[in-house]
Amino acid sequence: MIPPQTIEKIFSAAKIEEVVQDYVPLKRRGANLIGLCPFHSERTGSFTVSPSKGIFKCFGCGESGNAVGFVMKIDNCSYADALRTLAKKYHIEIEERELTPEEQQHQDNREAMFAVNEWANKWFQDQLWNTAEGQAIGLKYFRERGLQDATIKDFQLGYSPDKHKAFTDAALKAGYTDKYLTNDPDTGIGTGVCGKNDKGEVYDRFRDRVMFPIFTSSGKTVAFAGRILRKKYDKNGNEIPTGKYVNSPGSTIYSKTNELYGLYQAKQQIARQNLCYLVEGQMDVLSMHQAGICNVVASGGTALTKEQVRLIKRLTTNITVLYDGDAAGIHAAIRGIDMFLTEGFFVKVVLLPDGEDPDSYARTHDASEFIEYIRAHQQDFIRFKAQFSWEQAKNDPSQRSELTHDLVRSIAVIPDEITRHEYIRDCAQLLQTAPELLTRAVDQQRMEASNKATEEYRAQRRMQEQNGILSSRSSSAPATGSAAPAEPTETVASRPRMTKTEQNLRNLTELLVRYGDKALYSFPNGTNITVGGYILQQIETDGVDITLPTDKRIFEEFKAHQNDEGFVAEKFFTFHPDQQINALACDLIADRYQLSSIFSKVAISENVVLDVEQRSEHDLLVELVPQLLCELRLSLVNDRIDAVQQQMKEDPDGEQSLQLLGQLNSLNAVKREICKYLGNRMR
Repeated sequence: MIPPQTIEKIFSAAKIEEVVQDYVPLKRRGANLIGLCPFHSERTGSFTVSPSKGIFKCFGCGESGNAVGFVMKIDNCSYADALRTLAKKYHIEIEERELTPEEQQHQDNREAMFAVNEWANKWFQDQLWNTAEGQAIGLKYFRERGLQDATIKDFQLGYSPDKHKAFTDAALKAGYTDKYLTNDPDTGIGTGVCGKNDKGEVYDRFRDRVMFPIFTSSGKTVAFAGRILRKKYDKNGNEIPTGKYVNSPGSTIYSKTNELYGLYQAKQQIARQNLCYLVEGQMDVLSMHQAGICNVVASGGTALTKEQVRLIKRLTTNITVLYDGDAAGIHAAIRGIDMFLTEGFFVKVVLLPDGEDPDSYARTHDASEFIEYIRAHQQDFIRFKAQFSWEQAKNDPSQRSELTHDLVRSIAVIPDEITRHEYIRDCAQLLQTAPELLTRAVDQQRMEASNKATEEYRAQRRMQEQNGILSSRSSSAPATGSAAPAEPTETVASRPRMTKTEQNLRNLTELLVRYGDKALYSFPNGTNITVGGYILQQIETDGVDITLPTDKRIFEEFKAHQNDEGFVAEKFFTFHPDQQINALACDLIADRYQLSSIFSKVAISENVVLDVEQRSEHDLLVELVPQLLCELRLSLVNDRIDAVQQQMKEDPDGEQSLQLLGQLNSLNAVKREICKYLGNRMR
């Protein structure tokens, strides 16, 4: 485990704006920086970075956190791995303390798997360049495909020899074990560079193939794709069926849905040019890079995934899809594009001349010629889809109907209303139909998608509640009347509304996080009662049950650490190692950066609100803390009154009716006293 002093050094060195800008283009707006959120679909930037606070906050989806939290979410990694990433970025040496057995095992597994992949990558390269078989078969193949040696080396291409256990024997001799050379599909442990047969014998998975290593966006070798060059025959001369490509199996460090071939080499140029070219295969990427077009990635011949789309979105929202000009290429260009539209991309499609693919075209044209062809032939995706489909369906009414429904589905996922309107107008003209008809169909499609997403979201929430893992970061009811993807991203607008009691508790949590260490009452003997200490004392005296899980942990952590030397509540919670705690803390301090914002959440007099800016922070806290505590007491009493009234409705003539009536009278008396107190404070 990383020692606390090293963690503090990492947090001190890691500037939130520098960390975020490695993934998200930002623009200065006053004291903050603004960009498009990498965690949900949006067209107008609501992702805010505050250098002074060291936090990020998206006012669209509600995600927030510090530099470590950002790296954890963007790279889908653990807290410790995020710290190591930042330590490497800022050249901080880590001397880790002893891990728990579980933590040590998890870390050992990941490190061992990456170590196997790195060693395998170097071994395959050595086989390509330094063996007779590698040069005669692998290197010859790459050169015949038009690749220059510099390109082969830049992308670290390699070769696996035509031997059953050449790699396996070398890896075992180098000290690597079966556990990490093979792959356990149940646990996801192991790289799968080797396979294991029914007899338990380990063999080379990629033998007699040229090797394409796959890198994470940070440059680690995470997997391989191996292309076969020669047909295989059994002893009777019959061809042995085998796939053209063999890929690494899924593991705890690799999922093919989360990677794009060439992204590591292309990411800087994609961000710089604000444009990404998407192709299908590895050779397409290699040839285009060699031709001088470096902002290109490949889906790897598999169906495009939402995770891959969002990888690109970190760098740009402009995508141009390049595919073959034959019918298969055209249909391939259409599949999966709706995901880009859903994420707010501007999508262009380029069909190359018949018989050409990006690889072959790049080998016969330089960058300027290729780019000029793209500019001359690129088409907006929706218009391209409408024109292409119309040519095939214009003489068949049933096909025209299906075409119309297909276009409606594509237009409906576009987030921007003006863009949808423009597409509806163009497509209505092409399809020779009324724009109003398409508008109604699009609105209906969006409503159905919204209802479906809301139902799925509510079902997920119910399941989380049953399992006791429901997040406490909830603020408002699901939005209606807008489209949502089949698997909706949770946003501020889609979170269920908190009850009045929960909102009052959340207001007190906000005070605890922002001002918990500030003195509220001072005494002549030099002692103080802090804001957090007073709130904690009153809640414990009243026996309040804090039902929001993360808020409850914040109160527990404050109680445990409030007397620590140098304790500052805001810093303590926004950089807390518990990611739920620091995310909520960042969320609470991100909305506004002054005390007056909390006053807008409670019912206090107009004069107090108007006079906020002219009053000291201490005076405002003295006014606000008792106010919020009384608001909480009132909501708790109202909850109890509602419960008693419900009991009386269920059994109006029961034996307990008189007892319940007495409880109700007592509760109403308490409510009147609280309301009287609050009323006096508002005069």
